[in-house]
Amino acid sequence: MTKNVLIMAANGQISRLVVARLLSEPEFSDVALTLFVRQSTQVADLQDDTRVSVFEGSLDNSSDVTAAMAGQNMAFVGVVDHSKDNLHTKNVIAGMKQAGVQRVIYANVLGIYDEVPGEFGTWNRATIGSGLPTAEKSDRLLAESGLDYTTLRIPWLNNREVEYVITHKDEPYVGVSGSRKSIADVIVRVIADFDFLKNDSVRIADPETDGETRPVY
Repeated sequence: MTKNVLIMAANGQISRLVVARLLSEPEFSDVALTLFVRQSTQVADLQDDTRVSVFEGSLDNSSDVTAAMAGQNMAFVGVVDHSKDNLHTKNVIAGMKQAGVQRVIYANVLGIYDEVPGEFGTWNRATIGSGLPTAEKSDRLLAESGLDYTTLRIPWLNNREVEYVITHKDEPYVGVSGSRKSIADVIVRVIADFDFLKNDSVRIADPETDGETRPVY
C-alpha cells in the first residue's frame, strides 16, 4: 500500500535531505511524495521520478494548503511559522482536517519554552527572541488541534553527520547545535513509523555540543 507524504517548503535544505533518503532507500519504496513549493522550477531536478508530484502553492493561501492535502497520509512542514497570527499553522491544521489527514511533523526552533539553559540560552533569546512567541504558539496550536503532531524544536544547524539525542518538552535542552542530516533522520524515522514521537514536542541536538556558548558549525 502506497504511503502518500506531503513535503511543504520542499526546497529547504532539510526537506531536500528527507526527499533524497525517501527516494533512494529501499525501505521507502512504497512512499509517494508531493512536493509543495512556490514555483515548480525549485524542484525541477526531482520531477522525473515517478514517485514525485509537484504542487505549486503558498502556505499563506488556505485553498492551496487544503488542495495539497488531498489524498495524503502525512504532512511535513519544513519551515518555522513566523507568519502573522500563525496563519501558516492555522492553514495547515484546517487543511488537514478538511482533507482527513491526521499525521503532521512541523519544524520549529529551540527556546520556545525557555528550555535552553546557561549562557547559550541567554544568547539564543537575545538573537531570535522576537520570533519565539509566534513559534511557541505554533506548537500550542498543534497540541490543541486533535491531530497526531510532532513539533521539532530545531537547534542551530550545521552540515555534520548524523549524531543526536532527543529530549522532550519538559526536559532541559541538551546541546546547542545539530546537523541537518540529524533532523532529516528524525523525520524519516517518523515517516517509517507514524507512532514515533506522536503528540510530542521534541528537541534534537548533538550532545557533543552541550555546554557550548555559541553555535557549533
